[in-house]
Amino acid sequence: MSELKHHMGLFQLTMYGVGLILGAGIYVLIGEAAGFAGDAVWIAFVLGSIVALFAGFSYAELTSIFPKAAAEYVFIKNSFKNNFFAFVIGWLTAITSIITAATVALGFGGYFIEFVDIPIIISAIGLLVILSIVNFIGIRESAWTNTIFTIIEAAGLILIIIIGFTFANPEPVNYMESPTGISGIAIAFVLIFFAFIGFEDMANIAEEVKKPRKTLPRAIILSVIISGIIYILVSLAVVRVVNWEELATSSAPMAMVAERGLGSEAHIILSAIALFAITNTVLITLIAGSRIFYGMAKENVFPKILEKVHFKTKTPWLSIIVIMITSIIFTTFGDIVVVANITVFAIVITFAAVNLAVIVLRYTQPDIERKFKVPINIGKFPVLPLIGLIISGYMALQFDLEVVAVGIGIIVVGIIFYLSYGRRKVEIK
Repeated sequence: MSELKHHMGLFQLTMYGVGLILGAGIYVLIGEAAGFAGDAVWIAFVLGSIVALFAGFSYAELTSIFPKAAAEYVFIKNSFKNNFFAFVIGWLTAITSIITAATVALGFGGYFIEFVDIPIIISAIGLLVILSIVNFIGIRESAWTNTIFTIIEAAGLILIIIIGFTFANPEPVNYMESPTGISGIAIAFVLIFFAFIGFEDMANIAEEVKKPRKTLPRAIILSVIISGIIYILVSLAVVRVVNWEELATSSAPMAMVAERGLGSEAHIILSAIALFAITNTVLITLIAGSRIFYGMAKENVFPKILEKVHFKTKTPWLSIIVIMITSIIFTTFGDIVVVANITVFAIVITFAAVNLAVIVLRYTQPDIERKFKVPINIGKFPVLPLIGLIISGYMALQFDLEVVAVGIGIIVVGIIFYLSYGRRKVEIK
């Protein structure tokens, strides 16, 4: 038996998507972004929202056609009829899930030590094991855990918004002021895009969604819009409470804002909420990563044993074990800003491929049923995916050499795996 069970409706899936996006990134990276963009950091979040929405539209159209686990692999394979290209994109998605889970788990350890004095790596490993058990128990239980955690982390951000817009700031904020001008806003935009990624993983649980061809597109777009609005309001609020120079030097910028607005006890409250946000990010990343492994095993490019579904929980238990073990291995190293950029680099390449896939599929399979279609078209040609493709190309050129080298290294390892295993096992269906 290798079929997953359909449990998730529109509400749970939208909450899942919001939980994916409203993760650890905003709690850590908004200070770094303010250092580059100053009080104009909100513009970086507007740009991030627009790019995420463009990609979200493309994912929505493709999921309405191909609601499958290992979504990116399936999209590229069916659009380009090229299994090698599809494998590279699927591999990037799978590996970045592992790296993200490990790195964010270490972030959990950094916050948890404020409450319990145990080594960071022990906390991180413990979190990965516990959440892997939740993942194994079932998607319904995982979804409800995510829903509760999403409400808590959204409440933390809403608290920041309320503090910001009710704070008696004696000096008006110049929301157009950036210490390094447009270039600083552009750098901040690339950095904070890590805070937007995650919605793409919604596509990888398609086989556990009720009426996925209709539900997935709606949930993807709703989650991007909801998260984008919250992010923009947060970015407008924080600089009213703490000046951008201070935010840039803080390792816990949200906690600093809360403390400045409500007193020292608020620091503990926000730290606790950050723990929920980080836990939620790790849980959802482990879920999505295991479904990518499962889906690629079904497509014959990963070992078939990873396709096994537990007879009772209806979850891909061997894929869950593999991503847990590999994530634990990755907890032995990683700086969150560097790894955030590595993850964004990989995602930018994936978004470029997905946007291109929408364009190609409009011409190669114009009559295929699309329950959702990207808006703004010239004849068959979709305009927004083209803009998304161009922006993705621009973003790919903004990373440090170290980040690009690691990203290329991940691709090379994937190519070696494909040539030694995947090519022999797969055929275009």
